[in-house]
Amino acid sequence: SLKPAAPRKLGITELNPSLEELLEYIDWMPYFNAWEFSGRFPDILSDPIKGPEARKLWDDTQIILEQLVNEKWLKPKGVIGLFPARSIGDSIAVIKADGTNEELLLHCLRQQKSRKDLASNSLADYVDDQDDYIGAFAVTSGHGIDSYIEAYEADHDDYNSIILKALADRFAEAFAEWAHKKVRCDLWGYSAEEDLNNDELIKEKYQGIRPAPGYPSCPDHRLKLNIWELLGVEKTINLTLTESLAMWPTASVSGLYFAHPQSSYFQLGRIDKDQVEEYAKARNESMDENEIWLAPVLGY
Repeated sequence: SLKPAAPRKLGITELNPSLEELLEYIDWMPYFNAWEFSGRFPDILSDPIKGPEARKLWDDTQIILEQLVNEKWLKPKGVIGLFPARSIGDSIAVIKADGTNEELLLHCLRQQKSRKDLASNSLADYVDDQDDYIGAFAVTSGHGIDSYIEAYEADHDDYNSIILKALADRFAEAFAEWAHKKVRCDLWGYSAEEDLNNDELIKEKYQGIRPAPGYPSCPDHRLKLNIWELLGVEKTINLTLTESLAMWPTASVSGLYFAHPQSSYFQLGRIDKDQVEEYAKARNESMDENEIWLAPVLGY
């Protein structure tokens, strides 16, 4: 069967890894991309043209990184949940872990503008219509950073302030990677034998995906509201959502876990009015409201 095994630990788990634990999961290339360097890490450090500048940034980064880790400037906090679930059409019914046995519906969108011979994917396809499971997570490495940022900015030291913010983002992504591995190998345990190095993790050589609301597979940011409800995110790790559903602190990542062996990331692409009408109806909301949130993917 393609259905993954039942999780070893259903329900909610809080995570408080150390910065040292997360350090080895950092993917450094996006850090250099944030400073407008292109190429591959660590090759970029010895590049004949960009090398000297990249090397200077790397050396300056190491100074702050060492201080940040030794003095615990950041306090990583995370919460994940594994739940019984089943798909109902293009929605996923998740049984909450609060003892009520209530189902929470996650509404998914389906690709429309694809070639006739290609499957049109929806995240709901990765959950069976009976007796399956899904996960959700929210992690942050942004707690504790503000006083250090303020100190740099009071000193008019924008350079080190930007380094610190970019490092906090890297730690958040590393936390998401670390937590996903913990889920696959331990808490859900469907890939208990997995043995991948950091390079293979970055290349996503593992089974399963962790799509984040607002990204190409699920462009509707409102999915975060469901994740917050399922996990009690605000209460548990003090990670909040702004009015536009951005996460605060910003060095944070949230999303869903799918374990299906054929699950893969896809670009939703443009969707037609008929799907938006059905989606609005399923959510029991107006078309106008949904057209605002789905504006980037409307194909009409």
